[in-house]
Amino acid sequence: MDKRKEANQRVKRQITDTLFDLMQTKSLSEITVTELVKGAGVARASFYRNYCSKEDVLVTLIRDVLDDFRSHLPPDQESFYTYENILLCFRYFHAYRTYLLDLYRSGFISVFLEELNRFHESIEGNMPFSSIEKYQLYMYTGALFNTAVEWLLQQEAISPEAMAQFFFPSVQRMLFPNTPS
Repeated sequence: MDKRKEANQRVKRQITDTLFDLMQTKSLSEITVTELVKGAGVARASFYRNYCSKEDVLVTLIRDVLDDFRSHLPPDQESFYTYENILLCFRYFHAYRTYLLDLYRSGFISVFLEELNRFHESIEGNMPFSSIEKYQLYMYTGALFNTAVEWLLQQEAISPEAMAQFFFPSVQRMLFPNTPS
């Protein structure tokens, strides 16, 4: 990566980290761009070169994480519903626990769910709006999301592997009830 791209990545990381730090004591609506750039130690122009709004910082972070997740999916993936993909999901939820819990506590976790839905749709491709597969996809995404949020809210040290071992058979029964075990 060239120096300019590295510098821009550093600026984005500083802005994101500062926003999440400020969200520990203030709501997003109370945070100003001025205090955000001052806390991040970057120029106001750097903020607007990368983002349209404070909310855009959150959406960009979520999309960046999902893009990274996509890069770790097997190229010949046939289904989201494999144990390996579910395990990868729980590992990512665990790795980004702090950000996700901050989004939850600040009332912006629905932004994550919306991006997660769009992400899964983009991988699955075009499906008729009323197709059963589309409903299955939303059911899976919602179950995965809600289970992960509750898991992250608990202080118990349950591993991503244990969560995947729990979740995989549950999702198989829920989505494919007529398939023999």
